[in-house]
Amino acid sequence: MTESLLALVASWGAYAVALSAFLSCLLVPIPTALVMLAGGAFAAAGDLSLAGVLAAGWGGAVLGDQTGYRIGRSFGPAIERLASRRQKAEATYTRARGMVAKKGGQAVFLSTWALAPLGPYVNFAAGAGGLGAMRFTLWDAAGEAIWVGFYVLMGYQFSTGITELASLLSDAAGFVVAAAAASVLGFVLVRRLREHPRE
Repeated sequence: MTESLLALVASWGAYAVALSAFLSCLLVPIPTALVMLAGGAFAAAGDLSLAGVLAAGWGGAVLGDQTGYRIGRSFGPAIERLASRRQKAEATYTRARGMVAKKGGQAVFLSTWALAPLGPYVNFAAGAGGLGAMRFTLWDAAGEAIWVGFYVLMGYQFSTGITELASLLSDAAGFVVAAAAASVLGFVLVRRLREHPRE
């Protein structure tokens, strides 16, 4: 599968990166991280423009998130009914909806990179829950810059070992998510202590 994805990026270049990022934000099961790693590797080899790959990945991801947000805004009740037909989807959508209700734009930001598996569900929930379009867009664009930048630049930096890197990142995904969650929790605790030092 890795070889076929590399061939796809070699043939279609930044268009493959953009399309992959777009579709993955709409629950299409595509290994977009690997596609972005490949895009970065081809940029390192001089076959693609690094700026072009970054822009394509970011643009595709933001457009995919915007599409999910608009679907949620237009068809919120229908999405909830669809999710309720499968236990795992229902639990994930319920979690996403709770995050959006509690954290708003910050939930959107975290779902693009730190909690990426929740991303599409958060997009639907943000639209269905009435989160403001501008607020959604700003948080989403910032988060996607982190997600896309990380994978493309990793591919660029470690272009000679792209297959090994993809395997390593896949194995370390749980660690990355846990580290991100710990960082966010630490930031919140430090801020609370500064605001209420006597408590």
